Amino acid sequence: MIPVSTPGAPSAIGPYSQAIVHGGLVYCSGQIAASFAGSRDIPAETAQVLTQLDAVLTAAGSTRGNVLKTTVFLVDMADFAPMNEAYAAFFGAHAPARATVAVAGLPRGVRVEIDCVAAVTGANDVR
Repeated sequence: MIPVSTPGAPSAIGPYSQAIVHGGLVYCSGQIAASFAGSRDIPAETAQVLTQLDAVLTAAGSTRGNVLKTTVFLVDMADFAPMNEAYAAFFGAHAPARATVAVAGLPRGVRVEIDCVAAVTGANDVR
């Protein structure tokens, strides 16, 4: 197991890694956009979270096109449509499997958190 860390995403706020590469897969921890704490700008918050995930994927030797599954955590399911719009813009034609879950709260008062699992291909899968 190889931990992944990049300055392109916030440092872990607890005893965990931004991601772990193992067996040709990268398991990305959930990303939040702390600068959007308490904001109702869900598309911008979602875009920031996905940009951070993209940085973690790159550091792990993967890409957004290799994402197999995501989990989206929302404080309010009323935010689903604007989150989904930003999510669709990020992934384009690629449509990974996804679960979306309503939660009572998220760290630092944010409204969206997203994690993912992606394939690491080619020479990078030996990381």
